[in-house]
Formats: sequence, structure tokens, C-alpha cells
Amino acid sequence: MIRVLLVDDQPLIRSGFRALLDLEDDIEVVAEASDGKEGIALARKHLPDVALIDVQMPVVDGIEATRRIAADPALAGVHVVILTNYGLDEYVFNALRAGAAGFLVKDVVPEDFLHAVRVAARGDALLAPSITRKLISRYITQPPGTGTGTGLEELTNREREAVALVARGLSNDQIADRMVISPTTAKTHINRAMAKLHARDRAQLVVLAYESGLVTPRDS
Repeated sequence: MIRVLLVDDQPLIRSGFRALLDLEDDIEVVAEASDGKEGIALARKHLPDVALIDVQMPVVDGIEATRRIAADPALAGVHVVILTNYGLDEYVFNALRAGAAGFLVKDVVPEDFLHAVRVAARGDALLAPSITRKLISRYITQPPGTGTGTGLEELTNREREAVALVARGLSNDQIADRMVISPTTAKTHINRAMAKLHARDRAQLVVLAYESGLVTPRDS
């Protein structure tokens, strides 16, 4: 059973999402919150698998709520998905930096919404390659770094290669094909890289790969 926390200051939005989720046999809404502060408290109380968090809310906004959840070791199993009204607004990349697993536009079709919840619960990133490229091109304006201080120097060559392919939006199977290894071995490389880099999920690997200069928008 996938446990979901809904955090949005608009009751109609919350009720709409809840109505969809309640129809699914493998998903359970464990709590609802109307602001980020309440959402953080409920995350600590219920330990959901997925927290769907609106960006703009009173008291504590969605980005700060995401940052606090990501920084709490007790909430390491909570995957935050940011809800936004716009596909590429200024908040999205900040949310990924803060620790979000991805984002959803609020007018998403029901099938894609349900799929996204299941993807997030597995710990996968909710970022299509095209969206990743647009975000990085738009929001990373500084020259690429060298990777020093990011932890990338601790990775093996194969782990660095796997991280670069994750950042380009490839799945485990696609990474395995590109690296001529089994999907299990590809997953092992990625998991080891996540552990060494202290990344919560694949979305964090994407951010680290671009911020360090391991991958640039031109590479994607």
C-alpha cells in the first residue's frame, strides 16, 4: 500500500486529488494539510511514502517544507512531489535543489497523476528528459564546476558514467544497454553513487550532475 500525504492550501484541489487516489486499491491517503508547517508535522507523524506538496502556501511554503523534510533523517523514506500551476515556473528547480523527487502540474490528466504517485513511491525521479533539459538550460546560469567538493571524486568511473546517463533522463534498462551491462548492475552503480553522494533519489543525482559540470545542457 502506497501511503500519501496531501499538502495544499486549496480544499478543492486536495479533495480532487483525494477522490482520485481513494479509487485505487494500492494507494491510501493518510493525511491532509493546508500549509507547509502542518504538512511537515503530519509527515513526521504518518511517515508517508509520497508527500504531494503545493509550492505556494501560507505559513511555510512548499520549497521550505521540502527542504525540512529532506533534511530530516527520520523522513528519509518520504518522497516529495511538488505541485505547481505551471510546467516550468521559477520554483521547480529550487524545489529539486531542496530535495524534491520531481514535480507535477496541477492540470495533469488522472492517469498520469496516478502513475506519478507510483513512480515517486519507488524512488524514481519524475522528470522527463525534455523537461530536465529545459530546467537546466533555464536555471543553471553559472559556469560548470569541476566536481571538486561534490563527492563525485569518490565515484568509480563506471559510477560516474551511470550518474551522467541518469542526468540525461535514461532508465535503468537504457543505461544498461548504453554501458553494456545488466540492468541489475546498472541499478547497483546508481545506488552506490547515491549513497556516496548522499542523494535521496534520482532527481538529486540530476541536480548534482549538472551543478558539478559532469553533464551540461549541451550533452543532453
